[in-house]
Amino acid sequence: MKPASLAACLPLLALVACGRAEPVGDTPSQEELAAAANAAAASAISNQQKTEDTENRNYVNADRGFSVTFPEGWVKDGSASNADGIVYEDPGAGADVRVFWQKNGADKTLQQIVETVSSGSEGVDGDFIGDNEYRGTANDGEGNNVAIRLLKQPDGSIVTATFVYPEMLSEQYQAIAEKLLDSLRVFAPRSQTPEGQVPTPVQASNAAGN
Repeated sequence: MKPASLAACLPLLALVACGRAEPVGDTPSQEELAAAANAAAASAISNQQKTEDTENRNYVNADRGFSVTFPEGWVKDGSASNADGIVYEDPGAGADVRVFWQKNGADKTLQQIVETVSSGSEGVDGDFIGDNEYRGTANDGEGNNVAIRLLKQPDGSIVTATFVYPEMLSEQYQAIAEKLLDSLRVFAPRSQTPEGQVPTPVQASNAAGN
């Protein structure tokens, strides 16, 4: 190598040497590197599972035009669910939530529908929010409280969400029920959405909650 070329390389060589000047003892061992890699992999898997769990809890029925988010840890009752809606249960606690779409062929008012839903229940209490929403509570006469929310869609159909839980566990479930019912959204069903466009769940114009 010519002297000029060697001189040009000296700054680079000095920089590399400085970068490697740390004591050998500070270099992570193979065991430490493996442990760090395992920890990173475990964290990635955990985050993926959390994402999948959240996606599984976010139920969207594009054909009927509604969506809802279920509590963490609850499980789907496949035998009671169908194309019109879904049922989720709290394992071992005797609580469940049912969210279903229903055609309103008779074009009943929301008030008439609420009267029908309330028949057979005790202590029914609730409020109409505008013309297209109702929220209330009741007791089924068997020791269970019922929290209910009804939303009337533009075509007249009804989406009903009922959260049933043991009366003795009211303190535990009231906040959960309220949060779940707040998450209920209605939107244009697939049949009324332009081809190729994915329906987007939105809050009903007169619906309460965030």
